[in-house]
Amino acid sequence: MPATRVSMRKIKDVLRLSATGLAQRQIARAVHIGLGSVNAYLNRAAEIGLQWSDAQYLDEAELKQRLYPATAPVSERFVNPDFGQIHQELKGKGVTRQLLWEEYLQQYPDNALKYSQFCQRYREWVAGLKRSMRQIHKAGEKLFVDYAGPTVPIVDPHTGEFREAQIFVAVLGASNYTYAEATWSQQIPDWVGSHVRAFSFFGGAPEIVVPDQLKSAVTRACRYDPDINLTYHQMIRYYRAAVIPARPKKPKDKAKAENAVLVVERWILARLRHHTFFSLAELNRVIRTLLDDLNQRPFKRLPGSRAEAFAQLDRPALKPLPARPYQYTEIKLARVNVDYHVEFQNHFYSVPHALVRRQVEIRAGDNTITVFHQDKQIAAHVRSRIPGFTTRPEHMPPAHRRHRLWNPQRLLSWADQVGPSTRRFTQTLLAQRDHPEQAYRTWLGLLELSRSYGKPRLEAACQRALNIKAYRYKHIKNILNQGLDQLPLALNVPETEHHDHENIRGADYYH
Repeated sequence: MPATRVSMRKIKDVLRLSATGLAQRQIARAVHIGLGSVNAYLNRAAEIGLQWSDAQYLDEAELKQRLYPATAPVSERFVNPDFGQIHQELKGKGVTRQLLWEEYLQQYPDNALKYSQFCQRYREWVAGLKRSMRQIHKAGEKLFVDYAGPTVPIVDPHTGEFREAQIFVAVLGASNYTYAEATWSQQIPDWVGSHVRAFSFFGGAPEIVVPDQLKSAVTRACRYDPDINLTYHQMIRYYRAAVIPARPKKPKDKAKAENAVLVVERWILARLRHHTFFSLAELNRVIRTLLDDLNQRPFKRLPGSRAEAFAQLDRPALKPLPARPYQYTEIKLARVNVDYHVEFQNHFYSVPHALVRRQVEIRAGDNTITVFHQDKQIAAHVRSRIPGFTTRPEHMPPAHRRHRLWNPQRLLSWADQVGPSTRRFTQTLLAQRDHPEQAYRTWLGLLELSRSYGKPRLEAACQRALNIKAYRYKHIKNILNQGLDQLPLALNVPETEHHDHENIRGADYYH
């Protein structure tokens, strides 16, 4: 039996009992090993001339070296791989343990570990790392984002008042390359702006962004299917990335972010505790300097630094940035009102009237408002920051569009085309109404009468109506129906003639 399977203590017992004269079979039963093993150990001791008188003074290590001098420790016979380098290499796309073992085998063909030993020792090495580092993050795959707990006070140089600045932190999963900046708030405009500047700092965009479930990222938190803030989602789509928020109460999902926040707090914010800042720009300049120092610091257990790992792993794998940085656009869902307008910040913008009661998406930029329905743009307006209405004629129903074009001047221009009496009648009509729109319906009636009876007869009817001071639509219509417009104005109607009609009241009435 090989010495590696039996302790040196039992081998010493074999030598001791043999010196007392016991037979090999008796020794095997006493030591609880096989007869063949007893024979092998005694033969080996005889080969090297080792007697019990000498062996009894040797400790186990010395006895093993005397019996089996050619046997060296495994650590001496095999070359251990650089597991720190292997851990970094595994973050590359398509890199497997099998591939790295084969490369290691080519480098040390006579002293390489078997594949099973290679994997076992790597697992033991990884077990010694911090728990937050046990995940293997692929290069260019994930960017973890969060806010630091501590804030930095900034003094207003004019009033002396303090205002707390929030610290945004972003870290790439594979390299731990870190970005940090100060903003005034954690609200959606600052949240989106920090992402845009982080992508610019990294020089590319990741495949996945992993935020915490704060309101600027998630409108409805859920472990399985959270609702992403539309404004945030629009920005992420612009960079062809995806959002996968960390699950609530699952710190492992955002371990990278928590560790990066801790590092920023220790190596940047702690250094600023005695500094006084008077502007956000001043604070960010100092943060950028300390950030460069942080990324250049060597790792404790892994080879290289964050900057070196970024250049090797994440930087080549990040997706290229668009030609222009994302311009902040606020997104809001709205339902079209019955007046075919949607509201954004107390101003109402028109959309095609056919979309009344439909849900649309409002995208508000700095200078424009665009409205989308089913991902198709249906309206665009210049943004207004004062309460009121912005209406495009093509969005209105035909009847509303015609009504929108009505105004006193248009009525008078049309009346001029008919004749002077029609103009005077229209002027009187407008003067007698509290608001010009009250005369629009009467004007529509006159327009219809001009089509039915012709402009000359309408002109004569208006002349007669003015003569008898009758200023309503039904007066004009009755004059035309009765043919009174075709009678001379000097002709008197006999008093005995009676017309059973509420609008015909005798000759005196018409004179």
